[in-house]
Amino acid sequence: MRYGVLGPLAVWDAEGRPIKVPEAKVRALLADLLVHAGGPVPADRLIDDLWAGNPPGGSVNTLQTKVSQLRRVLGRDRVVREPAGYRLLLSGDSVDALRFQELAERARAHREPAVKGDLFADALALWRGPAYADVAESLFAREEIARLEELRLSVVEDQAEVRLTLGEHTALAAELGELVARHPLRERLRMAHMRALYRAGRQGDALWSFQELRRRLADELGASPGPAISALHEAILRQEPRLAAPVAAPPPCRTNLPTPLTPLIGRREAVEQVRARLGPGARTRLVTLTGLGGVGKTRLAIAAAHDMADRFTDGVWLVELAGLGAASTPDDIAERVITTLGLCDTAATEPDLDDLVGWLCQAVADKHLLILLDNCEHLVEQVAVLAGAVLSAVPAGHLLVTSQEALDVPGEVVHPVPPLELPEHTDPEAVARSSAVELFVERAAAAAPGFALDANNAAAVSAICRRLDGIPLALELVAPRLRTLGPEELARFLHDRFSPPEVRVRGLPARQQTLRGMLDWSWQLLGADERTVLRRLAVHADGCTLPSAEAVCSGPDLAAERVPDLLARLVDRSLVVREANRFRLLESVAAYCAERLAEAGEEAAVRTRFVRRHTELAERENERLRGPDQRRCLERLDAETVNLRRALDLAADGGAGSADGYAVRLVNALTWYWFLRGRLTEARRSLQAALAAGDGAEPSARLAARAWLTGIELRTSSAGAAPVPAGEDPAAGVDDPVLRARLRWFVGTGLIGQGRHREGRRLVEASLAGARAAGDRWGEAAALVELAGHVPPVRGESHAELGAALFHEVGDRWGQLRATRSLALAAERHGDRARTERLHREGLAAAEELGLWTEVVEALTWLGKTALTGGHARRATELYERALSVSTERAYSRGEVRAEIGLGLAARLRGDREAARRHLNRALAKSHAPAQAADAEAALAELDLVAGA
Repeated sequence: MRYGVLGPLAVWDAEGRPIKVPEAKVRALLADLLVHAGGPVPADRLIDDLWAGNPPGGSVNTLQTKVSQLRRVLGRDRVVREPAGYRLLLSGDSVDALRFQELAERARAHREPAVKGDLFADALALWRGPAYADVAESLFAREEIARLEELRLSVVEDQAEVRLTLGEHTALAAELGELVARHPLRERLRMAHMRALYRAGRQGDALWSFQELRRRLADELGASPGPAISALHEAILRQEPRLAAPVAAPPPCRTNLPTPLTPLIGRREAVEQVRARLGPGARTRLVTLTGLGGVGKTRLAIAAAHDMADRFTDGVWLVELAGLGAASTPDDIAERVITTLGLCDTAATEPDLDDLVGWLCQAVADKHLLILLDNCEHLVEQVAVLAGAVLSAVPAGHLLVTSQEALDVPGEVVHPVPPLELPEHTDPEAVARSSAVELFVERAAAAAPGFALDANNAAAVSAICRRLDGIPLALELVAPRLRTLGPEELARFLHDRFSPPEVRVRGLPARQQTLRGMLDWSWQLLGADERTVLRRLAVHADGCTLPSAEAVCSGPDLAAERVPDLLARLVDRSLVVREANRFRLLESVAAYCAERLAEAGEEAAVRTRFVRRHTELAERENERLRGPDQRRCLERLDAETVNLRRALDLAADGGAGSADGYAVRLVNALTWYWFLRGRLTEARRSLQAALAAGDGAEPSARLAARAWLTGIELRTSSAGAAPVPAGEDPAAGVDDPVLRARLRWFVGTGLIGQGRHREGRRLVEASLAGARAAGDRWGEAAALVELAGHVPPVRGESHAELGAALFHEVGDRWGQLRATRSLALAAERHGDRARTERLHREGLAAAEELGLWTEVVEALTWLGKTALTGGHARRATELYERALSVSTERAYSRGEVRAEIGLGLAARLRGDREAARRHLNRALAKSHAPAQAADAEAALAELDLVAGA
């Protein structure tokens, strides 16, 4: 039971239906009990309140009659008699006044202005009129009415100050005028109005408002304005800069570019050249940086891209391709780009999505962005196909590529990256100006504190840099040797070591031979165990954490507990790079170590350990995806995505671990992660590859993979394209009862999504029974929430409530989001706008926390619809604009259409028919599905009818 006192007295039942409380005295009795907030009220006090000190004869019996009438409406257990008096049983936020105060407190505690403003707006939306409007003249309610009115005005003032910080001064200047007229002596309210007037260019009105306050205070109270508003008056007279409207900060550039750990040396001119070639006035849209491994192409590209971040409104994105195998297709590269740009969860909404290159081009067709494709030398042909498609379909799309060779596509500008500048003389000043020397000295000083270039070592440093051809990677590898050798000793050693013909490798260019020789020398200086760890690290496609290094690099010849110390030594020697909690090999070092791994005859064994480690990691994280660690688990799997893909490739190609069924185990463990992240295309292709591998997986595991694939195909194919024979149990033969029930739910919900409600509901009901029998609270919750929309409303709401409670119990935020959506729809059916809005806001918070962007858009559009229903055009516009922004960023076309329709309806509510028509025509132009177009056309037709009338 819920009660409304912020307006005329109202009562709603558990399903949101209004309950009529007959007879004025019974309503007054209820109001009196609510005024006391669930506390006991003596009978004589109630009699005095209800009959204003003039009770009828037999007043005790009359009161009991009124109590009985109230109990018949609310239920006998709602109004109880205690020694201290009568009491109304209340729970939680069952009274809108309590909810109002809770929202206000949450708003004041929040730091983010936009969130504060939304919470204050939510609180004020609960008011339906003057508090306790039915009993406003009763003495017992006056104090509470005054308290609530004061709270409301304080919230209005709080909200006005927040809206001023958000730059909404023009709207405030118009809205606050009437309120100030009703409360002319509230100085804080008037101050907010004066600031809004001043910022809206109405300085004279702001000064007049102060003079009016001064006059009223003198006439009515014999007082003067307070110091705060007097100071504001003086500031307005002086037009102090601090009163100006806040300058809207430019939106932060969306990018995933890493922050370099060290400054880029010797490339300033090259950075400027790359920037100029991709600048606003240039016609170039594809620049390829070429050069030998270790020359610094990636560092140069990242530095140039960082400097251009403000030029590209839709972001600057680094897409690392080193982890993709040489057999990868253009679609594989497109999938990596889609994931990097954050379009992954919207791609899944398109049926029959097999052409990922085409979908990517369509998704970013109107975007202004720069994509940096890094380490493309092993994928030149495939990258060339993708680049040609993007350049043709995306007029404002720009590509920056790093590769050891050019792509050779039309429009490409090749920018060779040479080694760093070498010193031409041994004069210390001339040597210091060399960029190669500058890099070497900086890295040497970091490795051997106290080292500096001077007249005594300038010649030796110059010789070292010349001997290494100015190759940045070679300089970085040799600099740590100054811990044990002096510059002169190191120079002599390099001269002897790298003199022809020892270091020359047949067929390699001279500078490539130098780098190879440097790597050979660095390798030979390592101990046997250090070499073991280094070459085994090369199996990782995207670096690794320490636990992964221990699992993959250890073996019968090397204990796992020794790996951390050996890894630290390799970091000290600049052969391994540490970034936060991950360890990486530079591109050239990784290629060299892969050769050493093959030479040692360890390739198969290390790959098997790599596959086993990542299969076990995926299986361990799989269950955590359904619990309180869900968000962090998603982040951990995100970080390991490239390695997981490599593990699957190795397991599925009949090599590493194929006899142990790792491919099927891996896809079974990852399918729920792919589903949550919306990578349904990746899930479908991976499941198909694993099942086609014919590895040694157990029959039950293969059946589970087939069921997962069926559920995925139902979600990625057009209606009827993925048939499930009637009566078939897709999980039959799966040994684990928990997994069996979950698979029935997954396939059943897919069938329901295809419109095959009877078959789908049968499987979901079987899933519910199976989950309960197995004691799987998560599976029970998932089935209940799904069934909530397919049973009678009362039963459905009960299902949703229980499902929400179970999801809350296990800590699954995704599940809570789904349950909240069902409860919000039920509240909307009952006309409970406040509860609908609260539930959608809870869903919005969960979706944003998990990065589920289509769910974010859905929540925003539902909130916009709720605001429209309540007649709040400004709030609806803000919500639909947020939905449109997210949809555009994520290429979610369905969300864009819904947001444009919502903006059109909000504009119509404001009376701006021109804006309404503009938004609705945009919605119609963006509609690819008949249902979307029909919605836009219906809204346009209604707009025309209104205009005609």
